[in-house]
Amino acid sequence: MGKSHPAHKPAPTGRTNLASCVVAAVFLIFIIMVACIVYFAVFKPKDPNLAVNAVQLPSFSVANSTVTFTFSQYVTVNNPNRAVFTHYDSSLQLLYAGVQVGFMFIPAGKISAGKTQYMAATFSVRSFPLSSPSLPPGQPEILGPNVTDGLAGFRIGPSMEVESRLEMAGRVRVLHFFTHHVEARSDCRVSISVSDGSVLGFHC
Repeated sequence: MGKSHPAHKPAPTGRTNLASCVVAAVFLIFIIMVACIVYFAVFKPKDPNLAVNAVQLPSFSVANSTVTFTFSQYVTVNNPNRAVFTHYDSSLQLLYAGVQVGFMFIPAGKISAGKTQYMAATFSVRSFPLSSPSLPPGQPEILGPNVTDGLAGFRIGPSMEVESRLEMAGRVRVLHFFTHHVEARSDCRVSISVSDGSVLGFHC
């Protein structure tokens, strides 16, 4: 008589496939989490840092309560990103009593990753009359400098105050695939001596 052989049980392929899928899903989630952490910690795009180092007026003249001068501003631009910062939409404008009196476009350019670039902008300001704020009835005129409110104010007498607005915008390309828009702005109040055009100080 022949011997009977025990029946072989089929391999649990279903459970094995399920376990493999779970392991693969966990591994994929782990890789995605690590990629997100690296992106936000290292490659997340940041806006450039602007610092105004100096303000000068190479030429200055006053005649018949009208002032004309040349405005120069020296700026440090730092790119904190790990990719090149390409700026192409940047400008510097000058305001007096809330009215634009000077403007210039800043030429497009590039700043390497993690580098700092020094920029100088100089332009002529069209002539404009010095004005004084209106006084309430019965209040005597103040002969000294008038401290103003906000960035749109002004001073007359020994000094006048203007506002400079520097805006830089561009893009940063991360990992050669993702392009992000970045921008920065710096507003400064500049106090100028009316007698000789010297810069008494500025605050940004």
